[in-house]
Amino acid sequence: MRPNKRDELVRNALDVFYRDGFHATGMDKLVAETGISKTSMYKHFRTKEEMILAVLRLRDEQFRNWFCRRVEDVGKTPKAQLLAAFDVLEEWFRSPGFKGCMFIKAVAEYQDPEDPIHVHSAVHKQVLFEYVHNIAIAAGARNAKDLARQLMLLKEGAIVMAVMRGTADAAKDAKAAARVLIDAALSDCSP
Repeated sequence: MRPNKRDELVRNALDVFYRDGFHATGMDKLVAETGISKTSMYKHFRTKEEMILAVLRLRDEQFRNWFCRRVEDVGKTPKAQLLAAFDVLEEWFRSPGFKGCMFIKAVAEYQDPEDPIHVHSAVHKQVLFEYVHNIAIAAGARNAKDLARQLMLLKEGAIVMAVMRGTADAAKDAKAAARVLIDAALSDCSP
């Protein structure tokens, strides 16, 4: 089949997995939802897990490109970008069809730290941590690594709370806490 057919399958499977989860979505459901035959699916992917990895690669690329671009559009200075990350989260939480983080879901369903799906999800979070860490360095944070870890904890917690409560307010709460951490990390160290 043409490469674009595979890409179409991955895009459609992303929507189904995001909406319904990984374990709850079998190949029959994917056939019904994507309109692509099981034979065609197996031409591109030997297993469901291979398809999930392709879906996670696509979602990683889409989300990181969108998130980083929006953070840089909203925040004009490094300090502003650290806070803008939470404004961008709120945009995401308010978007139609928001169902949380696909990578948090993947780790919850594939808990073995050696599982490739778990590993890929952890790498996604590590790359986002490095992005935030680099911004914290550019902002002049005293301990940029600690600040980045703390901000990522707030980010991930906000995602979970937005799903659990069904409201975007978690992003505002996380931003308020982030502001305190950022101000402390950027305050003058001199006595």
